[in-house]
Amino acid sequence: MVTMVLLPDKQFTQELIQVQEKLIFLNTAEDYNRTTPFALASKVHFIQSRRRKTVRLYPRYGSSLSNMIYVCSPGSCTRLAWSIASLTLLVCLLLVRGRMGEHGDELSPLSTIHEQGSSLSFRDHALLSSLRLDGSLTFSNTSSAASDFGRIRYSLPGAILYPKSVRDVELAVRAVQSSKGSGLTLAAKGSGHSVHGQAQRGCDRVMNRSWPYYWHKPGHIPQVHSGFTTFHAEKRKALRGVVIEMSTLKGIKVAPNGEPGFRHPFVDAAGGELWIDILKATLREGLAPRSWTDYLYLSIGGTLSNAGVGGQSFLFGPEISNVLQLDVVTGTSQLVKCSPTKKSDLFHGVLGGLGQFGIITSARIILEPAHEKVRWIRAMYTDFATFTRDQEMLVTQAPESAFDYIEGFVVLKNKDSSHGWNSVPFDAKKIDPSIIPEEGGSVLYCIELVKKFSPNHMDTLNKTVERMVAPLSFIPTLIFTIDVPYEKFLNRLHEVEISLDSQGLWNVPHPWLNLFVPRSSIGLFDALIFKQMIKDDFSGPILIYPLNRNWWDSRSSAVIPDESIFYLVGFLRISLPSSGALLGNLIADNDKIMQVCHSAKLGCKKYLPEYEDTESWKLHFGKKWGSFTRRKQKYDPDFILAPGQNIFSKSTESRSL
Repeated sequence: MVTMVLLPDKQFTQELIQVQEKLIFLNTAEDYNRTTPFALASKVHFIQSRRRKTVRLYPRYGSSLSNMIYVCSPGSCTRLAWSIASLTLLVCLLLVRGRMGEHGDELSPLSTIHEQGSSLSFRDHALLSSLRLDGSLTFSNTSSAASDFGRIRYSLPGAILYPKSVRDVELAVRAVQSSKGSGLTLAAKGSGHSVHGQAQRGCDRVMNRSWPYYWHKPGHIPQVHSGFTTFHAEKRKALRGVVIEMSTLKGIKVAPNGEPGFRHPFVDAAGGELWIDILKATLREGLAPRSWTDYLYLSIGGTLSNAGVGGQSFLFGPEISNVLQLDVVTGTSQLVKCSPTKKSDLFHGVLGGLGQFGIITSARIILEPAHEKVRWIRAMYTDFATFTRDQEMLVTQAPESAFDYIEGFVVLKNKDSSHGWNSVPFDAKKIDPSIIPEEGGSVLYCIELVKKFSPNHMDTLNKTVERMVAPLSFIPTLIFTIDVPYEKFLNRLHEVEISLDSQGLWNVPHPWLNLFVPRSSIGLFDALIFKQMIKDDFSGPILIYPLNRNWWDSRSSAVIPDESIFYLVGFLRISLPSSGALLGNLIADNDKIMQVCHSAKLGCKKYLPEYEDTESWKLHFGKKWGSFTRRKQKYDPDFILAPGQNIFSKSTESRSL
């Protein structure tokens, strides 16, 4: 049946708003009323016909011609059309009334189409659709933002915004803020490299650890698989929130000579830009940022909302310590330019603030001259005390005599090429098992060092490196070196990603656990965790390297142990689809590690934290909790930002923090 819905007076309809390419959504100028044709028309998309003045409307998920709805202007209607339309409208209204539930709140069949594509209420749907955006907004295909790199949690948002300008972000925040009482929230998503759904829209984080699930395709709801299992969050209904896909917010501008009043080179980058693109843009000017994470396909806004830790952090601090200025859209929809000297409270709060106070739309990052190549060194140890003593000696040296990068990792004491001693040499070389010392426990330790150089300094490089490694007490026969281009070293994990992806091992669950461990507890941590809990079937790297607290600004929101030296320990496990431990077991192992740390009072703090309740967050933040909640009340008083962190909820507004 072809239905004619008449709009007698154009003044009652709002201007048509572009939502997607070739898709336009028709809004109504009045509140939803089931007895008007506007309610029917507003639930579908339509495409403007080029051949006639008739507007053809299609249901969201597509339909046959029999389900089309035509919206005509009075001047183009014949008497027959008026008669047919009036009769059809009467039938439609009767059908709508007949389908209402006992509480009178069930939507019409056309409304049901809307509900299938979005969990938002009609009012929120109409509110968001009315935004005059430079980018686009979608309600019907939101599965791309339903999960993250961890592939542990699945939370389908109600809508996704693809901004093309900062103005789009402001409009979205303002719209969500204005929807008080609806429960509408908003989360900014960068590269989606969080592990526990922190960048998703989801407050319902109930988990069912006994259900066997396997992710068959990215973005798809996982299905039960009887042959092997992985852990997955309980299937949940779609939640009422908007995800801002920050990857569409672009812009990189390098200032090799700085600017008046600040003659140091810097780069201004949009919050959605990736660090790999920052590297490429700055290298063209012979420059590069000073501090890096190990993996570069992360967004600027995402890492700065956490900390951004890597092998250069001992020397220059984390990435958040190398920011000169930020542009932030707060939870009050205000665009604020802030720095250490201007709006400093917001500046320090946003850095490491887990997205709770604002959305980073741009960051100014300090640069240094880039080198052409690096000498990359790995050396192995059997004794943990010797290993950590050497690491701490290196990270406390004067900058002019220090290595440019220092990390380390735990190696299984077997010949496995992925996680055993054969993973240490470069170029897939194999280690003769006879040279592996028998002493020590079930693991070995490896220190990883880098010295930057230019080819015209090769004559002095060897002597310099020999002098720098001379005080170290590694196993003399187990040191490996290679010279590689500077860019290749920084982007080294991309080759690993390509290799794993080709084997179907990249888009798998990643139940990672990252901890900051105080120096005073690291020896006991080794005895209780590395030597007792790490078994031969452990899958994934184990990172361990020291950081210097002096390079961390205590005014930021980032939480670290209260000691001058502390360690980053990362258990970067993966759940293999056809072998290895079940995902539920891996997460249980992480919980056990945390229980051991708590029982032994090691004073560990989670990096990239995730907790399920406010009390746990209070313990995590410790003495910073007061300033954290004060900033939340000031910059996001309606509690609309970053609900996936599960720190606050909109219900928190009514009770004291």
